Amino acid sequence: MYTAEGKINKNSLIEQYYPLVRRQAFNLKVKLPAGVDVDDLIQAGVEGLLGCVDRFDPESGVAFSTYAHQRIRGAMIDELRSRDWLPRSVRRSGRELEQSIRRLEQQLGRMPEEREIAAELGMELGDYHQLLLDTNNGLILSYDEVVGESPGAESNDAEEAEPEAQIGAAQLKLLLMDAIDSLPEREKLVMTLYYQEELNLKEIGAVLDVTESRVSQLHSQAIKRIRSRVAA
Repeated sequence: MYTAEGKINKNSLIEQYYPLVRRQAFNLKVKLPAGVDVDDLIQAGVEGLLGCVDRFDPESGVAFSTYAHQRIRGAMIDELRSRDWLPRSVRRSGRELEQSIRRLEQQLGRMPEEREIAAELGMELGDYHQLLLDTNNGLILSYDEVVGESPGAESNDAEEAEPEAQIGAAQLKLLLMDAIDSLPEREKLVMTLYYQEELNLKEIGAVLDVTESRVSQLHSQAIKRIRSRVAA
């Protein structure tokens, strides 16, 4: 991967890591609307990979493969954000849903059930399930914004971060952990399989013996519960 001068050979780098770029692109694609072109994700991932050459610090103690994995995914997420492809009406509905969950949790002293959230929104349960599907299209970005990018997350040197930022990041992490832990068991399992085990919706459906659409609804609802708790 290195030239005779000790520099990273970009052609060898792309050849070695291209399978990883493709894998990450297709993993993201199954979570996104049909209009998103996987080739665009791959291109963004390759650009992110090449950006690693200039940014990587061999003295950081982090393996290049780990750093490249993070930068490739980050470049794809940045590409998706730059498009602002989620309709405003869907974003608005998502915010209203989060607010309803927050109100109900305060009133009930527990996580509300689906039928209770639907009633709070003045919807039939079927319409509520469709709303979950509609808003789930943007949740790969929302989860990264809330969970993956806590204050100070971009800093490579914790000592350089402001003390207030370090405290804020630690508090947010604890808050997120508490919110995830408080999820209903099935939604908690969906989150684990989706983000930690990196299964796609179809694979999770096979584990839970439910349809892919139902997994999408559970995923959407879990994210809304987390965001409502964090924003409270």
